Amino acid sequence: MSTTIATISVPARHHHCVYVVLLSNDVSYEAKFRRCNPDRDPALPCVYVGMTGLTPDVRFDKHKAGLQSNRYVREYGLRLLPELYAVYNPMPYRAAQEMEVELAIALREKGYGVWQG
Repeated sequence: MSTTIATISVPARHHHCVYVVLLSNDVSYEAKFRRCNPDRDPALPCVYVGMTGLTPDVRFDKHKAGLQSNRYVREYGLRLLPELYAVYNPMPYRAAQEMEVELAIALREKGYGVWQG
């Protein structure tokens, strides 16, 4: 008598995340940043929106260490703002790509100064 074991195909674990970094208001002195945020409300913070296959904490640390980093995060990044992104994570790669754009647009529409990864 032979026994056959059925295999179950399990989708890959969703491990991509969007994240938001609080930037120092000094970034607003950068001409390129100002040009991309003409309707920024000075009462709201400047932020960087990105996506990663790592945890947001690890990705932020890499930015600050200069590893595959965005210059604005490396020079002006203060801390993560999980209250703006945690509800969305984790997600599949394609969803994270789309959410990065959607979140950046939504924050910019609210008046945040936004730089997107």
